[in-house]
Amino acid sequence: MRLIRGVAGALLWIVSAVLGLVAVILCVTIILLPVGIPLLGYARRLFTLSLKLMLPRAVTRPVETAGKSVRKQGRKTAAEAAKLPKQSRRRARRARKQLRLTA
Repeated sequence: MRLIRGVAGALLWIVSAVLGLVAVILCVTIILLPVGIPLLGYARRLFTLSLKLMLPRAVTRPVETAGKSVRKQGRKTAAEAAKLPKQSRRRARRARKQLRLTA
């Protein structure tokens, strides 16, 4: 899957570069300036999408991946807390609450 995303990102990057070049040429000719400016914006969006396809998910969506790791850590803490005495369970519960507040 990673290879397919990388190839798709590379192809989309090439397409966005060619589209950006065409948009710049259109912007140079004063008559076609109204066509070149929106095309340049579209090329920029395609370039951004191509970079998102090539980068790992943790880089492009850090909030979602951090949320998953925090939930996993909370489950581990809860499982460990069940094994501890009552006073230690209270400390573990506080730690879980602090993890939820930071996420």
